[in-house]
Amino acid sequence: MLCGVAAYLVVQYVTGGGGAHGCQVVSASGDGASYDFTPEQAANAATIAAVGTGRGMPERAVTIALATALQESELRNIEHGDRDSLGLFQQRPSQGWGTARQIMDPAYAAGIFYAHLAKVPDYSGLPLTVAAQRVQRSGYPEAYAKHEPDATLLAAALTGRAAATLTCDGRPQRTASATGPAAVRAALVRDFGRDALQETGAVVGGTPVPSPSPSPSVTATARGRTVTVPVTGGAGSDATGRDERTRGWQLAQWAVANSSALHIERVSYAGREWTVGSDSDEWRPAGPAGAGGAESSVGAVRIVAGQ
Repeated sequence: MLCGVAAYLVVQYVTGGGGAHGCQVVSASGDGASYDFTPEQAANAATIAAVGTGRGMPERAVTIALATALQESELRNIEHGDRDSLGLFQQRPSQGWGTARQIMDPAYAAGIFYAHLAKVPDYSGLPLTVAAQRVQRSGYPEAYAKHEPDATLLAAALTGRAAATLTCDGRPQRTASATGPAAVRAALVRDFGRDALQETGAVVGGTPVPSPSPSPSVTATARGRTVTVPVTGGAGSDATGRDERTRGWQLAQWAVANSSALHIERVSYAGREWTVGSDSDEWRPAGPAGAGGAESSVGAVRIVAGQ
């Protein structure tokens, strides 16, 4: 019996099962508020936030989207629902939300949600339940309200406004379809958009990175397993008015949220570093750059990918 219990615990540890959360976001205000969630939920939340900021949507829009997905699917990309409802937002192909394949793509699902939300007059000034309901047309509109506190914490971290507030244990998922620097870059492109990364000069692993026409090509100069994403640009802020530090923290915490899926081992930004393993529950002061430490300035996010 003891052997059976031990085997079960090993399986649960490796697969991330057993109800273990693995990720946590805390309030930057020091009020003790926190939200525990799974690596799967973290990766999907990071995609929703990245797509929103990439469209120039404000943090309030990201909060509305996250609360909606928490209610509709618990931030899981599920293949079933009421009638033909699918995905993070339980969108229905029969109601014009897209094909089943499109809806099951988290980036597409988030994008079409924001496209509908943007058409709601003064959505930022509406109660969250009202704004979400005008997009979703749910039979239980008041249900969105209970998720607003958690969605607010997630949005603050995953848009980069609240620095160093999101951590994950980084336990690798065996189901990961691809790992390594190329997989990290592909995921960045998937969530933030190829043009956005080309503008910042994202680099991977020392090989030329082709860019889409008409953008100029970008040459990768990073070493080994490190993906370096500069956050400096010609302008001091993006379409939503966020400064470079905010963009940097969004990228850094996006990487932590995806650490299990992409086997990311270390994320460094602005003199702080998250490392998988014993230190994974906090962001620590970084070691010296060039000695295995972090990028100390706010100019770039460094992501070290595992194999």
